[in-house]
Amino acid sequence: MIAKIGRSGNLYGALAYNQLKVENENGQILFAHKMIETASGHYSVAQLAQSFAPYLIANRNTEKHTLHISLNPDPNDKVSDDKFREMAEQYMREMGYGEQPFVVFKHTDIDRSHIHIVSVCVDEQGKKISDKFEKMRSMNVCRELERKHGLIPATDKERNQNEKVFRPVNYRAGDVKSQIASVVRHLPNYYQYQTLGEYNALLSLFNITTEKIEGELQGKMQQGLLYIPFNEKGERAGHPFKASLFGKNAGLPALELHFAKCKTALNDTPTKQTLKSAVTIALKNTSDEQAFKKQLAEQGINVVVRRNDAGRIYGITFIDHNSKAVWNGSRLAKELSANTFNDYWNNKIKPEIKEPVELQPKLSTSNDADLPAEELHHLFDFLTTVKHEDGLIEALGGLVPEAQDEDYEEQDFANKMKQRRKRRTNR
Repeated sequence: MIAKIGRSGNLYGALAYNQLKVENENGQILFAHKMIETASGHYSVAQLAQSFAPYLIANRNTEKHTLHISLNPDPNDKVSDDKFREMAEQYMREMGYGEQPFVVFKHTDIDRSHIHIVSVCVDEQGKKISDKFEKMRSMNVCRELERKHGLIPATDKERNQNEKVFRPVNYRAGDVKSQIASVVRHLPNYYQYQTLGEYNALLSLFNITTEKIEGELQGKMQQGLLYIPFNEKGERAGHPFKASLFGKNAGLPALELHFAKCKTALNDTPTKQTLKSAVTIALKNTSDEQAFKKQLAEQGINVVVRRNDAGRIYGITFIDHNSKAVWNGSRLAKELSANTFNDYWNNKIKPEIKEPVELQPKLSTSNDADLPAEELHHLFDFLTTVKHEDGLIEALGGLVPEAQDEDYEEQDFANKMKQRRKRRTNR
């Protein structure tokens, strides 16, 4: 099991992100410790926040007072709700947060069940709870939980996490071909996209784009694909590479099969509504492009905007690292098309869009007047992040950690096969 600990100065964002899963039936509240109960047993974001209000009011200058922790068993572990509750309670107790209010959410929108815990790291007197040697203590608690509940150990994966990482292409580092290959071979295994435009939007996070080429060969029209590296400014930074150099999965025929498969998989998926709600809230509560991108990036959603030479927005794509799906704006919802954003950001025509009532971004009920105004929570402080100078990439969600695990397993298998061949040779 792997634990990821994130801190921020925003309680609302952490609660809203998890409650959005509950509202869209992609999650549930498993356990509420020292939280104010409701008559119905159901909670809104504002109701959850009330339990933390005294701690935030008493806070003594701790800027990142909000804890957002995820506990992630191995995908092959079968963990019951009761076990998740027990593990969450033991983890918080042994990490020094046993007397704090906290709420445990279970996420069910991906195959790998896991839990998120939201709490605060200041006590009732407003004093920060010590986080000394936190990473080591967390690893020890995880090992203890693995032994107690018979979970698959994550020690080897954690040890090798930094050995295999694929990152945005850096043309200055050289061997651009290998850098592109390390990205291209992974993306279809982890992300869903339905068109070449959506694929290019995802590739842009790694300083790569593709171009379709057509030509005649032996009297027949042929189509192919080129992969082109970019620099941090979005300018070409090297010569193009044929898709065939990266294997058949990088070519147009394989991509078109992937597009068709994803179109079926994403049809009426519940995560589409989650993403739509997040985009709608951000659009309604920001006044410019940078603020809009920042708010969504803090929820693990990248925004790729395409403009023509005159500056008109003709395309907008959302990359949701939570569900690992890429959505063109108009495919997500008609009211989220490129024209909507062009009218708003270029022509100052604000769209009339209705946002979910349960997720109003301000804690404005009669019981939460004392809560401070806050910025949205950076959900991916606890995951590997990559940030460009122009601010395009704010967070890569769970992409890198999962790819690292996959690389380790592939390498481990390859090493075992080599050892078998050596043994046969020695015989």
